[in-house]
Amino acid sequence: QVQLAESGGGSVQAGGSLRLSCAASGRPYSRTAMAWFRQAPGKEREFVALIRWHGGSRFYADAVKGRFTISRDNPSNILYLEMNNLKPEDTAVYYCAWSSEYTSSQSAYDSWGQGTQVTVAS
Repeated sequence: QVQLAESGGGSVQAGGSLRLSCAASGRPYSRTAMAWFRQAPGKEREFVALIRWHGGSRFYADAVKGRFTISRDNPSNILYLEMNNLKPEDTAVYYCAWSSEYTSSQSAYDSWGQGTQVTVAS
């Protein structure tokens, strides 16, 4: 069983920055990819970014491309999401998740964190 714990959320003004972290533990040998998803109030959870755990390939949702950067620290088993030029529409609960597949499809992700709130004021 994989345990994931997000941190780093908070409230910022539009144009500001935040860095989210996700500490992962358990079964690192079976992890192919980790990703960030988000869920805004009244909306379905959506894909944000993913990274191949070994190799570092990255893929982003169009809405965050050029503003967000996903990265990982393999030895420490920590996933990051650097978010710059934040917009009010980025307001959501952000979740990290891991998968045995390199995919943006939520159904392929087996373990999820509890989420961390990001609020961007206009």
